[in-house]
Amino acid sequence: MHVLVTGAAGMVGRKLAERLAREGQVAGRSISRLTLTDVVPPTLPPELAGRAEARTEDFADPAIAAALIASRPDLIFHLAAIISGEAERDFDKGYRVNLDGTRLLLEAIRGEGGGAREGGRAYVPKLVFTTSSGVFGAPYPAAIPDEFHVTPLTSYGTQKAIGELLLADYARRGFLDGVGIRFPSIVVRPGKPNASAGGFFSGIIREPLQGLEALLPVSDDTLFTHASPRSAVGFLIHAAGLTREALGPRINLSMPGVCVTVGEQIEALRRVAGDKAVKLIRRAPDKTVADIVAGWPTHFDTARATALGFRAERDFDEIIRVHIEDDLGGRLPD
Repeated sequence: MHVLVTGAAGMVGRKLAERLAREGQVAGRSISRLTLTDVVPPTLPPELAGRAEARTEDFADPAIAAALIASRPDLIFHLAAIISGEAERDFDKGYRVNLDGTRLLLEAIRGEGGGAREGGRAYVPKLVFTTSSGVFGAPYPAAIPDEFHVTPLTSYGTQKAIGELLLADYARRGFLDGVGIRFPSIVVRPGKPNASAGGFFSGIIREPLQGLEALLPVSDDTLFTHASPRSAVGFLIHAAGLTREALGPRINLSMPGVCVTVGEQIEALRRVAGDKAVKLIRRAPDKTVADIVAGWPTHFDTARATALGFRAERDFDEIIRVHIEDDLGGRLPD
């Protein structure tokens, strides 16, 4: 199997590539070739030496999208995107990458598959698309089901909603075998803070675990649903193995997670790392951030995803322990 990962230099893309390399197979098939692409250089997993290629390019360029699909990858993980905060600040860039880039990728797939009409081999790849709960808009029910109306309140959510509709239509027409995965908030993200308005969800855990101060711009009663990067990769891997019959006609679905308040996050940190870590969180109210987060959906009915076999952590303590195991070498810094 030839696997293509767009956005492979991002946090989830990097962890996905590492798992694919470690396991050497996906969806019941061995990986013979892995192509990683991003606008910054992706890291090549050493386990796939000789079978992996890292490309540094802008996939939103029509020629690049066509070149990537010309090699006919069997499985495509489409992770490339401009994150929520940046998409809101830079309208043109958000639409160029999140919408135009996705459309170009889908069109390249359709164009490559067109060779079957001229006697060539049919090409219908599996495409796993990372989307977002930002496709939903208020007012929200207590728990948002998959079929809740798609009325996004941000440019990022709008771009992802259009991507979901395109994916469903291209799948319906038989150009690809698609599935859209709506991530909850993915925490704890390793590394440095990013431009996401919700970056503090990771920051109030990540920085204190390293002995650093973390700023909290929202109130402790702010509610949100989270899953670990390990679970995010698990969602993608599991989605790759779903059949069309199992998924049914509604191919975009929300993933499970742990729904907690910020205060409950902090108490989980206290249980795992003690009062010393919690004391490093400094309240720094930011109305702009608070207003953005207040418009986001918080709790989801993920019975459909759970029935299809998707799994996340049981509580926020487990999410913190996953971060320690996967990103801190299994132990807290001295």
